[in-house]
Amino acid sequence: MNSKLFESIGLGNLDIAYIFIFMLVCIIALAVLVICQMNQNKKLRKKYEKFLQGKNAKSLEDQITELCEIHDILKKNSDVHTKQIKDLYRRHKTTFQKSAIVKYDAFKEMGGKLSFCLAMLDEENDGFILNSVHSTDGCYSYTKRITKGESDVPLGGEEQHALEKAMNAE
Repeated sequence: MNSKLFESIGLGNLDIAYIFIFMLVCIIALAVLVICQMNQNKKLRKKYEKFLQGKNAKSLEDQITELCEIHDILKKNSDVHTKQIKDLYRRHKTTFQKSAIVKYDAFKEMGGKLSFCLAMLDEENDGFILNSVHSTDGCYSYTKRITKGESDVPLGGEEQHALEKAMNAE
């Protein structure tokens, strides 16, 4: 079958069967695409119907309003909790977090290591050292203030050791 149109575009010798086969392949491909789209549309419609099951526009509006109110309540609670956590962190800085105890024998004849130095420090290494010296005459306790890991009065060997242990404590 010769066509003037085919001859004018240079396809005069083309067999018409090739054109029909090409068109048949295109129709089959389009049919497959239409079936895939119908399947996706069916799934989407099922989800939509499940979402709207037993509902109308008014009930959906109420549900959305309720969700917004719940969101506002949760946000307020979150803000309150954030403030409380910040307050706890602020307070935690000034609590004693590091401690160390060093037991020692203040007098060689006593034995038993009944004397001790207790260092108590906060996050900034501020605090005190309690030194309790046990002797045959009694027990004597002394405290020394610690500021930024330093004492304003000289520390004894055991006190310095307790301070260093406390500052290196986690």
